Amino acid sequence: MTVIDWGRDIKKRTCPAFETGKCIGCVPCHIMCGLGGAGGMSSGILNLRYDIGGDLSRLTKSVQKAEALVKEVDDIFVEHGAPNEVYGMNPKGIEELTRKAAAAGIKFIPIPQRHIGSEYLPKVINSFRRKLEKQSVKFMLNSQVKRIGKNEVVVNGEKIKGKYILAAPGRVGADWFAEQARELGVKLTHGPIDIGVRVEVPAISYERVVKVNRDPKFHIRTKTFNDFTRTFCTNAMGWVMEERYNNHVGVNGQSLRKKKSLNTNFALLVHIGLTQPVTDTTAYGRSIAYLATTIGGGRPLLQRLGDLRAGRRSTWERIERGHVVPTLKSVTPGDISMALPGRVVTDILETLERLDKVAPGVASDSTLLYAPEVKLYAMQINVNQNMETNVPNLFVAGDGAGLSRGIVTAAATGLLAARGIIAKATR
Repeated sequence: MTVIDWGRDIKKRTCPAFETGKCIGCVPCHIMCGLGGAGGMSSGILNLRYDIGGDLSRLTKSVQKAEALVKEVDDIFVEHGAPNEVYGMNPKGIEELTRKAAAAGIKFIPIPQRHIGSEYLPKVINSFRRKLEKQSVKFMLNSQVKRIGKNEVVVNGEKIKGKYILAAPGRVGADWFAEQARELGVKLTHGPIDIGVRVEVPAISYERVVKVNRDPKFHIRTKTFNDFTRTFCTNAMGWVMEERYNNHVGVNGQSLRKKKSLNTNFALLVHIGLTQPVTDTTAYGRSIAYLATTIGGGRPLLQRLGDLRAGRRSTWERIERGHVVPTLKSVTPGDISMALPGRVVTDILETLERLDKVAPGVASDSTLLYAPEVKLYAMQINVNQNMETNVPNLFVAGDGAGLSRGIVTAAATGLLAARGIIAKATR
């Protein structure tokens, strides 16, 4: 078995922004690809629920099987060095936060969570690699798959044969894999996408919330449009990070277990689905991200919430007047409303006003908004319960195939695919 990855080994995946808050535009971006994938350079928060980060029960056709998969994934991470501590297990705190959220018209989703931390994830990923190498698995790193064929892939102009192919391209490879899938005749569909911003507030504003859940999930229906919005990927006392794709930039976040900042950040996302005649949500999301990148001069946009409300662009002078110091410096102060659709901006403003009732201070004028945060996992590959596509012997897994939206669910689809391959190979 051979694992082929565009990026570097986890020990060589570095990004200056981790220490300086400034991105120098690594290509390929070491945050997005390399051994361990984008998750390998994240905060390493494992959401231990089968219906978070995608609904595993839709793939397993059984809640019981889905829950067992989540436990198996969690056990594997602990075996390879993830800490034993699990957050989100305080019944009293969960009850109080659920009640407070409900009073504000918000649904709080309690989740048991394990936080590995960005500085410890490389050790966990490296442990995975060592175990696989002992089982005779080979790794081809810094190698980009140019094309997937039937029972073969093309890497650096060379054809590599394989009876079974497991494609797990990740978000950075989602567009490329969609093109490969079309050429191969793989059945796929456009699904909804998430578009929004990364919100940064003083850590104390969100302290009571993250004490209940390290990565709290709030689900909201907005007043004006009745759109679905949600919080995602909270980094308590963490940093906002830049992501680089082929033709646009984006933002994300990370947090460490030992080193802390004075701020907390989280994604605030608006769920968008398109209907006839236009259904290509991936193209739609990509165009918004490209527009934001253009307005930002190749960097993410940064705006104070107070400036967005007032209908004016932010400047460094206005940002410095506030009491939130941005943890990502490689940004362009500007006007997010020039990049994001008006409906999305309205949803963001209304959601923050609602969240302020749960975490007072979140809707302060000094709150910082970074854009774009666009989750391009919209192309969904049609698979059976073994993660096999309609093209024989081609299996898929993870976010880039539209099957998951997070570390645990992505890993679970990998387990399902591996078992599907083994079952087929041993018939």
